[in-house]
Formats: sequence, C-alpha cells, structure tokens
Amino acid sequence: MVNVGVKTFSAKEENIERQWFLVDAKGKTLGRLSTELAKILRGKHKPLFTPHVDCGDYIIVINADSIKVSGKKMEQKKYYRHSGYIGNLKVINLEKMFKKSPRFVLINSVKGMLPHNILGRKMIKKLKVYAGEDHPHKAQKPEKLVI
Repeated sequence: MVNVGVKTFSAKEENIERQWFLVDAKGKTLGRLSTELAKILRGKHKPLFTPHVDCGDYIIVINADSIKVSGKKMEQKKYYRHSGYIGNLKVINLEKMFKKSPRFVLINSVKGMLPHNILGRKMIKKLKVYAGEDHPHKAQKPEKLVI
C-alpha cells in the first residue's frame, strides 16, 4: 500500500534553528571527539537533516591543549605542507604540531570528516576552538554538551 500525497521534507535555510554548544575537550581522545563534532556541525543529530543544506549547530571547544591520542601517534603521525618549489616539502609530527598549535590539530581532524566542497567549508566556520578555558562567546549562551 503506497501512501499517496505525502512528500519528503527537505530543509531550507530559513527553517533551520541553530544552537550553540560548549564542549570541554579535557581528557578526550582526538578521533572520537572529532567524529562527534563533525556530526553536530553537519546537523546529523537533528530530525530535519538534509544532506545538501548546512543545518548544523555552532560548537565552542575549550581545553583543546589537553586532548589525548592513543598509541604512538604523537611520534608517528605526520603533517605535510609544500610551498610549490622543488625540494620544499615540510614535514612535522603530531607532537611538535600539538605544541605549536593544538587548535590546528583539532580543526584539521574535524575538517577531514566534513564534505570536501563549499558546504564543508561553510560548516567548519561554525567550529570555534580555544586552547584554554576562556572563550569570547558568552553572549551566545552556549549549553554544555557532554561527549
């Protein structure tokens, strides 16, 4: 029996209500935290999720400098960048990158889990990461999110 007349709901930008969440990253594992953040940024936790619309929420992450990783990733995981000139491949391991910028490590991890297109670039802008306890988003009244 087919239900005639019922149409599939597709979210529009006007219908989306965004919330602000606060996440404390102290003692959390990098990969497991990143997957949860990507899910919320994408909007998959909402019943009105639509793949081609940015229906996710804003996330503020504090204490990014106290994230853990398992195994020997601190020594073995590498970040590469290239200037475009011959012989200018720069390689830095996770341990040095984490000391230099813990924000970059978390943002880069979440960015890899989002769509690699214009929509993904729009979603990653809703992620605010801070190394310490303080953040300038108190006016948005974020609700605490336990992950």
